[in-house]
Amino acid sequence: MRASENAGIHQRIGQRIDPFLQALDTAGLRRNLLLPSGIDFSSNDYLGLSQHPLLKQGMAEAVMREGVGSTGSRLLRGERECFTRVERKFAAFKGTERSLYFSSGYLGNIAVLSTFPEEGDVIYSDERNHASLIDGMRLSRARRVIFPHNDVDELGRLLRAHNGMGQQFVVVESLFSMDGDVGPLAAYVQLCREHGAALIVDEAHAVGVYGARGSGIIEEAGVGQDVFLSVNTAGKALGVGGAFVAGSESAIEYLVQRARPFIFSTAPTPPVAAAIETALDVIAMEPDRRERLFSRARYLRGLLDVLGTSQIIPVIIGENARAVAVARELQAEGFDVRAIRPPTVAPGTARLRIAVNEGLSETTLQRFADALRAALSR
Repeated sequence: MRASENAGIHQRIGQRIDPFLQALDTAGLRRNLLLPSGIDFSSNDYLGLSQHPLLKQGMAEAVMREGVGSTGSRLLRGERECFTRVERKFAAFKGTERSLYFSSGYLGNIAVLSTFPEEGDVIYSDERNHASLIDGMRLSRARRVIFPHNDVDELGRLLRAHNGMGQQFVVVESLFSMDGDVGPLAAYVQLCREHGAALIVDEAHAVGVYGARGSGIIEEAGVGQDVFLSVNTAGKALGVGGAFVAGSESAIEYLVQRARPFIFSTAPTPPVAAAIETALDVIAMEPDRRERLFSRARYLRGLLDVLGTSQIIPVIIGENARAVAVARELQAEGFDVRAIRPPTVAPGTARLRIAVNEGLSETTLQRFADALRAALSR
């Protein structure tokens, strides 16, 4: 290709790109890559495990033992004994027959939703489901129906209106990442029983935190036997990375044989699997981390007069530029808080997504609440 032709391509593509970027600037929606700075009020490291010495040691030892890369898909030369070991351990943690390890939760959700629902099936999806769930459903040939957030009655109406052809799937999160509210899993289970629907639950922000053993809201709600599949990330409360799809032996084997994101992806880095194993041990050995997390969340919610119980506290501001301005003011005070804007949340609901972690002291929480109130008052 001649240089002039290449320049012409760049110009034509630029005519598409430049107006988009300009529109982002006009709407106050351009995002920036910012290094962590200040006290953490924005990450998903809820239990502080990313800096736990045992996890660091486990990963470092695994690097020396396993190397730094798997170098191939698991169905070729990328399989490692540590993957099978951590999958067994995670399945026991979730109380399921089997689990399958992916390099990210995004990949796990795409694998599940592009593999199981087929043409003629129907997927009912909560309107506030994560982008990875939405993208997975888009890759499916099933019909997609969006229902209002946590609306059990409307979901029931939709299931009753089904024509009886094809399999029905209900896809929800157990703890919604931008609102911090919990999905009514017990009610969904009852509806799915009545209508023969398969319930798929994304436990990204609940695994490691909720339940007597910390395995998630499925455990806390006591509905494990009625959930078809759960997707559980290891890069949030577990402090590491990757994700596990947990379910029956046959469902997981079907993913191994059919899921393109599994078959055609390079296997995860082996030392990460070793660190996840250690994280599961720490969660079992140190339940006080979960207790502190909920105590800190209750304390901050009380200071801010915000209802709810989870470690995710949304402060709705509305206007994009103002949300950014408030976040910057808090950052200047030494608190790492980020503004969340459309399309991550609905237009007109720009917010601060405050993520509490167990390492925050009550003194720090009080200082943060005072700084937030001052920033909002200006």
